[in-house]
Amino acid sequence: MSQSGKNGLTYSDAGVDIDAGNLMVEKIKPAVRSTRRPGADGEIGGFGGLFDLKAAGFTDPVLVAANDGVGTKLKIAIDADFHDTVGIDLVAMCVNDLVVQGAEPLFFLDYFATGKLDPDQGAAIVNGIAAGCLESGCALIGGETAEMPGMYSDGDYDLAGFAVGAAERGKLLPAGDIAEGDLILGLSSSGVHSNGFSLVRKIVSLSGLGWDAPAPFAEGKKLGEALLTPTRIYVKPLLKAIRETGALKALAHITGGGFPENIPRVLPKHLAAEIDLNSIEVPAVFSWLAKTGGVAANEMLRTFNCGVGMIVVVSAENAKTVTDALTAQGETVFPLGRMVTREEGAHGTIYKGTLGL
Repeated sequence: MSQSGKNGLTYSDAGVDIDAGNLMVEKIKPAVRSTRRPGADGEIGGFGGLFDLKAAGFTDPVLVAANDGVGTKLKIAIDADFHDTVGIDLVAMCVNDLVVQGAEPLFFLDYFATGKLDPDQGAAIVNGIAAGCLESGCALIGGETAEMPGMYSDGDYDLAGFAVGAAERGKLLPAGDIAEGDLILGLSSSGVHSNGFSLVRKIVSLSGLGWDAPAPFAEGKKLGEALLTPTRIYVKPLLKAIRETGALKALAHITGGGFPENIPRVLPKHLAAEIDLNSIEVPAVFSWLAKTGGVAANEMLRTFNCGVGMIVVVSAENAKTVTDALTAQGETVFPLGRMVTREEGAHGTIYKGTLGL
């Protein structure tokens, strides 16, 4: 008896639809085209994306690269069936990491993996990626869409992104002259950004609220929609301030690990950041999360941005100039603390005051 079973199997029988992939590529071409900038004017569909550094205006550049994902914020997007903004988060998490090093983001590539490709869902996600690229001035020069039945259950997907930027040699941050008495400025976040969402989802499940319930902390919004507020992109205001004032000594992107993990990354070992918690206007979402989950202030500070998405280190005499430059670009800037001598064995971030949860 023949063991060959059914003949004539196709890739489609195995759950991969090449036509759906091609359809998605056609759907996203206009969005991708909208992100063109000096140095990048190719069309997607080749085997690799091209970028001309000379055409971008650099003479002696150092390249800076960063990659990231969106984390379990994606689970909320999937459960709430709202996919328009997670692409912005994906870009933000990468390009904000480039600008803290003084680099201008130049190009971006994305990786989108799913169990079964829905071309409309895929296009919504990539449209968000293109929107993030436009906002940060980088070109979306390529990406990968992977349909992997058996790896992801129906409706599930994952995103990863990769960004490359450049700075002229000698212009990278942090600068080597950070000193005791320098001031720390805070830049407001747009909400939870893209960190701590495993805890957010646990708190939401404790609250018993559905994603379509009214958000207790945001009038007129559903809970899922309010929590999916995209990560703020600080690139253009910061680059403008860096170039106009030349006075920014260091920047830190406040992501997973909050203040204690992210601020010391840009400081010399003999200095600590003294943060005045009273100066932070904590957005309502964090107060709701802390109260509903019974989360202690210190745990909030090491998990979330708590309202501060980016910190800037400047000398005391340049604080006003830098504040004015960033405010003119639409940022909400406030004094957050100062640089102090770090005691032997002490942590790089110390707090005074209390977080207004």
